[in-house]
Amino acid sequence: MADFFTYGKTTQDYGETDPIISAIKIHKQYDGLAVLKGVSLNAKRGDVVAILGSSGSGKSTLLKCLNLLEVPDAGSLRIDKESIYFGSNEKEGLSKLSKKQIIRMRLGLGMVFQHFNLWSHMTVIENVTEAPIRVLKRNKIECIAEAEELLAKVGMTDKRNYYPIHLSGGQQQRVAIARALAIKPKVLLLDEPTSSLDPELVGEVLEVIRCLAKEGTTMLVATHEIQFARNVSSNVIFLNDGAVEEEGCPRDILSNPASERLKQFLSAEH
Repeated sequence: MADFFTYGKTTQDYGETDPIISAIKIHKQYDGLAVLKGVSLNAKRGDVVAILGSSGSGKSTLLKCLNLLEVPDAGSLRIDKESIYFGSNEKEGLSKLSKKQIIRMRLGLGMVFQHFNLWSHMTVIENVTEAPIRVLKRNKIECIAEAEELLAKVGMTDKRNYYPIHLSGGQQQRVAIARALAIKPKVLLLDEPTSSLDPELVGEVLEVIRCLAKEGTTMLVATHEIQFARNVSSNVIFLNDGAVEEEGCPRDILSNPASERLKQFLSAEH
């Protein structure tokens, strides 16, 4: 695990065509096993990047590294105008990662997990308002009003006072999406958002994500849903054994993949 890093606002002014999030040569290993081997990606405002790959390819680890739930061993990350560089050489002028800086970077990213991760002791509306009120210190009345709008967006207004245990998996995931949006992130990260759902519930979650894409929400989505990636994403990245095997627009690489591994993956998923 990387012990040192540098952090700071970049001096360059970025335009609308520049990436809102950029990761360069991200490396991560556990107990000597390399899970990510120099993965790079970019997303501009409004992009939907689908991250495909078999189980163990590094998709979830990549999203956790982008959100600093895991600290990369090497590489760099930029969110909007702020950059962070990972490494282990203290002589290069790198300083230890601080909790305040981690929080600041994470606030630019909303995270939606495979298993929802809602707070079981809180109602739906409390789950959505917790971070804006407690972390961002915003006005409670305003946060509740915005939460109501988000719940309407994901079709969960009538469940505002329910606890997670009383919701289906699809309903919990829609609340999780509303909660991630409540901090007004620059980028929404979704880690296999439908993998824990019964087949009949997958469609309702994918429809919410489709609507967000139409509204211009910038998203990175780790998924096995090939048709979703084909129809909704602006770019597809295929990870294999911790590295980017192939990437490009969905029309090209999903219809005519260059790598044999991606061909095998697509055949298996169909």
